[in-house]
Amino acid sequence: MTSFAIETPVSVGWIGAGRLARALAMRAHGAGVRTVAVANRSSAPAAWLAHATGAKAADPQGVADAADWVFVTVPDDAIPGVVNHVRWRPGQLVLHCSGAGERDLLDAARHAGADTASFHPLFLFAGLPDDAERLGGASIAIDADAPHDAALASFALRLGCTPLKVRAGQRAVYHAGANYAASFLLCALHEAATLWGAAGIDRDAAVAAMWPLVDGTLAAARARGLAGALAGPVSRGDSGVIDKHLQALDALGADHAALYTALTRRALALAAERGTPSADVLAGLAARLNPTQ
Repeated sequence: MTSFAIETPVSVGWIGAGRLARALAMRAHGAGVRTVAVANRSSAPAAWLAHATGAKAADPQGVADAADWVFVTVPDDAIPGVVNHVRWRPGQLVLHCSGAGERDLLDAARHAGADTASFHPLFLFAGLPDDAERLGGASIAIDADAPHDAALASFALRLGCTPLKVRAGQRAVYHAGANYAASFLLCALHEAATLWGAAGIDRDAAVAAMWPLVDGTLAAARARGLAGALAGPVSRGDSGVIDKHLQALDALGADHAALYTALTRRALALAAERGTPSADVLAGLAARLNPTQ
């Protein structure tokens, strides 16, 4: 069975050459990991990544024949079909990079005698030229059996990333959480721009105005922790402001007030973790969010 040590790279192959594969493969290439083959449904992305990493472009079977570790980096729904149509060998490690998918997506490889693992970078792959560079410092959620769990943790460290262990059967919960730190963060900013638009602020001006707030919030959270960075009416126990917000959002209709209420409940939890305002004040704020209870 092939093992991985920081000083001894295995041969790596990629089935799928999209945004994630390009960034991860280029990061691995820069760290001295040997990529031997790349496959993709469209030939151009495979040819580009193969050329960039000194590998060969191949079909999926060619990747499996050439590499010790094979990353199946296709959309989640396509993973089982791709894996089922490849001949695997015992001792080979087959990995997917799905956030929500369990290792059973790779069961066809496991039944053929290969070992399986999941390796999901907590990173927003935007398809930007510097994705591979910015990937450094990200965390990577790993699910693998020994000795591959230690090997993949070493691999993540070699990439300049931090390994995370996610309990088997909890990938969907983990990935849902990741959405809050990525796509749902964008949704919150979209809601802010929408509300400012309702207040008469031009959309471009609204988006430009939010960046100092966003940057300041993230800087405070890094320095003080999530609870320590909490600001706004909940952090002050200001029930009157919350009432005004809810009245205004109710008047707008749609689900603006419902979203505000749900997020304010999360703010109450952060304030409780911090210990201010007092429990009595927070209980009063919670009651105002549940007027029928």
